Amino acid sequence: MTAPLLQIENLTVRLTGGGAARPIVDGVSLHVARGEAVGLVGESGSGKSVTCRAALGLLPEGAAATGALRLDGDDILTMSPVRLRELRRQDVSMIFQDPRASINPLRRIGDFVTEGMRAGGVLRKDAIRQAEDLLESVGIREPRAALRRYPHEFSGGMLQRVMIAGALAGEPRLLLADEPTTALDVTTQAEVISILTRLQAERDMGMLFVTHDLELAAAICDRIYVMYAGRIVEAQSAEGLFGRPRHPYTVGLLAATPRLDSDQAPHGVPGRPLSLAEAPAGCAFAARCAHARPRCGEGKPVRRDVDGAQVACLRVEELIDE
Repeated sequence: MTAPLLQIENLTVRLTGGGAARPIVDGVSLHVARGEAVGLVGESGSGKSVTCRAALGLLPEGAAATGALRLDGDDILTMSPVRLRELRRQDVSMIFQDPRASINPLRRIGDFVTEGMRAGGVLRKDAIRQAEDLLESVGIREPRAALRRYPHEFSGGMLQRVMIAGALAGEPRLLLADEPTTALDVTTQAEVISILTRLQAERDMGMLFVTHDLELAAAICDRIYVMYAGRIVEAQSAEGLFGRPRHPYTVGLLAATPRLDSDQAPHGVPGRPLSLAEAPAGCAFAARCAHARPRCGEGKPVRRDVDGAQVACLRVEELIDE
């Protein structure tokens, strides 16, 4: 079996100083192969973005990480600052969910798209030419003129395309997409997703796609990991997860998704997500789970192979039989 492009093993991220009762990310293991699109889904606060940012060495201030996070065998958590800068410029790029908060409003678009290339030694004229090609590839008309414009002159959808172009400028092997369509309308969202999937396939990149939208993840990802309270609770193929969800939390997320082909109104997962101040001894989802039993509160379930999926639930076999 070919080694994964990205391999995360038992990643745990804790806030130092005693401000949290449990880790932000708690024993997460996942992998992404070259050319594969992998989804990471869950409610806000589940630890998705922290997991994603850890792959760039961008941990929250005051956070400590343990475990292993390897890109082609090199552990990102032990890299020197110099090697991390090289990693961010050449190997791994990230698309953030809010381009207006991520692109300097005082600099021209051309400066943003070419910055990484120029830092890597590419001549200015060559960097500009490549930037024009990148903007054209993401659907921006008159790319030469666009390079001279400022961020406030673009709509949200167009600025997200600029963000994608900037992320692809270094020809990364791994693309991290942190809810890149959250603030966009449905039509623009579809256009951005189409661009992402096309360019990912053309460049044979691995992609870790972070979202709270299971249906969106199922449409573009090969495999999906479902995250709750800092832990992976289910992992399987997109087709399998959407057709045969095994964890009660996954079932709840799907039930909360509106569908045109159903007469039933969507309903959310009952209760509320855990805060960092809460650290239950057993399953973190037990207080919100309709299938919970007393033993669910006694120990944390371990993710294991069940009927073609990996599930962290003590009662999953019983629920399948029912």
